[in-house]
Amino acid sequence: MEKWLWYFWFYSFLGWMLERAFAAVSRAEFQGRRCFLLLPLCPVYGFGMLAVLALPEMNWQLLVIWGGLAATAVEYGYHWACDKLLGVWFWDYSQVPGNLNGRVCLPFSLAWGVLTAGTVRFIQPLAAALADALPPGLAYAFLLLFTADAVCTVWFLRATGDLHGLRTAFSA
Repeated sequence: MEKWLWYFWFYSFLGWMLERAFAAVSRAEFQGRRCFLLLPLCPVYGFGMLAVLALPEMNWQLLVIWGGLAATAVEYGYHWACDKLLGVWFWDYSQVPGNLNGRVCLPFSLAWGVLTAGTVRFIQPLAAALADALPPGLAYAFLLLFTADAVCTVWFLRATGDLHGLRTAFSA
């Protein structure tokens, strides 16, 4: 169980770094926080990679397809849950061709396929080694911090519905 928590946090952090890089390269309006939590984590990436890691072993061509589908399904579900439960949209693909309800779009689904296959092949062995090297029990201490962060963020968003405020007040 601890290993899967570390994978979630590791890929959530890599997702946060990817979001920061993408925001800088694309000159996004919001250069600060583009994620759900106050910590430098984007949980949608963590959940997406857990879904991909749960897939059976397959060759890289199939992993591009199934990894992209798994990540896209998680992206859609995460977006739907944030919309319905918190009343916020962290991204909006409604202007992108091939989008589905503004939640997912074909260009990013294709990108997720390539990224997930590359991640499983090249980054997952490092993530597994890192998870194995961490002291037992450390995951539970981090779980407390993560849970407190999630509760505070949900409370903030439910009380204010102000995604812009979350992005600016807690920019990292």
